[in-house]
Amino acid sequence: MESSDELAVSVTDGIGLLELRRPPNNHVDAELIGRLADAAAALDDDAGCRVIVLAAEGKNFCGGADLGSAGFVEDKVAAAEGLYRRAAQLFDVRTPIIAAVQGTAVGGGLGLACAADFRVAEPSTRFVANFARLGFHQGFGLSVTLPELVGRQLATDLLLTARRVGGEEAVAIGLADRLAEPGQVRETALQWARSIAAVAPLAVRSIRATLRGDLPQRVRRALEHELAEQAALWQTRDSAEGIAASLQRRTPVFRGE
Repeated sequence: MESSDELAVSVTDGIGLLELRRPPNNHVDAELIGRLADAAAALDDDAGCRVIVLAAEGKNFCGGADLGSAGFVEDKVAAAEGLYRRAAQLFDVRTPIIAAVQGTAVGGGLGLACAADFRVAEPSTRFVANFARLGFHQGFGLSVTLPELVGRQLATDLLLTARRVGGEEAVAIGLADRLAEPGQVRETALQWARSIAAVAPLAVRSIRATLRGDLPQRVRRALEHELAEQAALWQTRDSAEGIAASLQRRTPVFRGE
């Protein structure tokens, strides 16, 4: 299995490990998400891989898209469209995925974490649906995945307030599944993966497919809607202010324009 400077891929004892390597924040774009989707698809066809652990190097699991990157600044819609087209392929993966989430999973990073079957957090982990604070609509299929995990009411709360959710609260509300001891997120995820790798792999895939149902199709429909809403809101002054405030690390001032 091939690795690159920005994505490490390995398989050991039935467990595939996909590690993002853009520390400290592991920002994603269409290229990196595409590599991730391709690597996961390749693991689907690897008889030696029964479960995947998605991890990240550095301080934070994933800071979402880099709003200050050249691609995003030049054409937000094109950048997001490319990213979402590749992100949709993650939902076609047939192998169970456990995300080991340290630090922050924010924006698209939250979307990536929620694309996994399970999430392991630690007390210091922070999950943030920060889109409203940036002045635009959520993306990465969160319109589907977040309500399925925490329910519509809590999903609405998290999206409308853009508040941070710590690891303990995340487990309590169903956003994360297991709470690891500090510094043990990846090892806890690997230990959980070993228990999945120990059972019948064909049965695991069959059970998972039944429970997921038409999730990939629903996510694709949501992605189209999310992108359309984002494209409209990116033309507003509030969105320009929200993005600028985020890049400048200051509190945004919104005027409803």
